[in-house]
Amino acid sequence: MNLVAAPIAVLGALGMPLFALILGLAMAGFTARGINLGVVAVEFYRLSDTPVLVAIPLFTFAGYVLSEANTSTRLVRLTQAILGWLPGGLAIVSLFICALFTAFTGASGVTIVALGALLMPALVRTGYGEKFSLGLVTTSGALGLLIPPSLPLILYGIVSQQMDTGYGVTMERLFIAGIGPTLLMIGALSVYVVWMSFKHGVKLTRFSAREVRAALWAARWEMPLPFFVLGGIYGGWFAVSEAAAVTALYVLIVEVLLYREIPLKRLPGLAVESMLMVGGILIVLASAMVLTNLMIDAEVPTKLFAFVKAWIDDKYTFLLVLNIFLLILGALLDIFAALVIVVPLILPVAAGYGVDPVHLAMVFLANMQIGYLTPPVGLNLFIASYRFDKPIEQIYHATAPFIVVLLAALAVITYWPALSLFLLP
Repeated sequence: MNLVAAPIAVLGALGMPLFALILGLAMAGFTARGINLGVVAVEFYRLSDTPVLVAIPLFTFAGYVLSEANTSTRLVRLTQAILGWLPGGLAIVSLFICALFTAFTGASGVTIVALGALLMPALVRTGYGEKFSLGLVTTSGALGLLIPPSLPLILYGIVSQQMDTGYGVTMERLFIAGIGPTLLMIGALSVYVVWMSFKHGVKLTRFSAREVRAALWAARWEMPLPFFVLGGIYGGWFAVSEAAAVTALYVLIVEVLLYREIPLKRLPGLAVESMLMVGGILIVLASAMVLTNLMIDAEVPTKLFAFVKAWIDDKYTFLLVLNIFLLILGALLDIFAALVIVVPLILPVAAGYGVDPVHLAMVFLANMQIGYLTPPVGLNLFIASYRFDKPIEQIYHATAPFIVVLLAALAVITYWPALSLFLLP
């Protein structure tokens, strides 16, 4: 096993694709244990037979269509018309819009690129300093991973459902559980930005009923979209896969036929771009499922739990150590890779300490959100640096106060499980 794994590790360091690295290690492990490699095909089929899997390409395609249209402009106008007169109104608008946009597109970097040109100049023009505005837009792009139909949320559900310790982790439960933590993080950041608006002496906009009506009319076709996803699933009208199909169809009708902002000839290109992303995620996910099967067969989670248990006695210390580990992981590893590689390891260990698997999902994804903003290699920091043409050190300083607020919210999410679980059936 070691003779085969060592060259694979070297190839990984030289840039070997992640799926090939994972699959190579898994196949080497199965070979060393004398297990027929036909198990690889079995695991690939088992993943393809997962009913909710179809939701990933459908939601992703819908997100790409929305990001290509002028949806972000209409949503910013609408929320600004409704909330702009409040102290910190525009900043709060930025938090909500970016969170919602990230949830639908599945990528926080897309949110920074798509909404940055709208929000950054508006924030500076309103009176917020450039440093504060940079930090706000960069941080807002990381919000939304816990809001349906977030792609990482769906992937966590798929990965955990492949394991015995993931009992009770349904998509519906995950979607409901994300409400409390998301509102907490946005609420905590909202309190901070309101305080900063007084400090900066930000100008308030006058409330205009006429502008509200105009903004509502402009966004009339996109406003029902969250109700298709949330209302349909929570109300029992749709399964997650059915909600994804309805969402994709509705987005196509609205953006192509009603608003006419996306020509028909552009749709094949959008489909290819979105499916390239989906294909990359799915092949890594399938490879990780093979490796997970090997780790379970080799009793790796059991041995890991025994090792951790020898050093950590109680649940709360374990959660503290887990948060530190996940924050470091989020700063160094892409969220999709972290999901498929790490969740199968930590889920059984957390279960051994009595941590609810749905609560663990909220802790995991909240850490990954902060990891997007954590130096030295948080992805959103570099995207914001490129998008706004600012030195990376300036982005570090701009996001630091927001990270402190999010860390405080993370502590509440971690040690108050009821925040995530109280709405669950």
